Amino acid sequence: MSSRLEWLGSLSLEEAEAQLLTCNASRAWARKMVANRPYADESSLIAAAVTGVTELPWADIQEALDAHPRIGERTAAKHQSEQEAKWSADEQSGATDADAQVKADLAAANVAYEEHFGHVFLIRAAGRSAAEMLSELQIRLGNSVPDEQLVVRRELADITGLRVRKLLDCR
Repeated sequence: MSSRLEWLGSLSLEEAEAQLLTCNASRAWARKMVANRPYADESSLIAAAVTGVTELPWADIQEALDAHPRIGERTAAKHQSEQEAKWSADEQSGATDADAQVKADLAAANVAYEEHFGHVFLIRAAGRSAAEMLSELQIRLGNSVPDEQLVVRRELADITGLRVRKLLDCR
């Protein structure tokens, strides 16, 4: 077992849950992750994190979405921790370098998306430019609610897996 995994396993239930909530703000997800400790290895932990997202009821996905800022916004979401805010800023760095028109289009599309689906547009932003994220947002505006919920769930699972790796890398 790696020392990073040992660190997570050594935390109290409350401390481990708080750490995992920086990866995914669903309390149900974090509680399940903590309850299933210890993990055999880091790959098992990451696989469990991703699978756990795919098994969440939509209300728990919504709870996680509430902690994510809009793409292109520098301010943290209301439920976001300092660590989450830093990760979001790093992940969304492609949006900060965009020209003024792309930023304006992204802001308008974010609003249209939220009005249509009732939650923030979620995309694994790491490694994507603002133009790529805008294009994906515009495509996804055409999705039905059930189809978009499947996409959001996959994106959240990807983000969660990346953040669990980051959490372990911090130790």
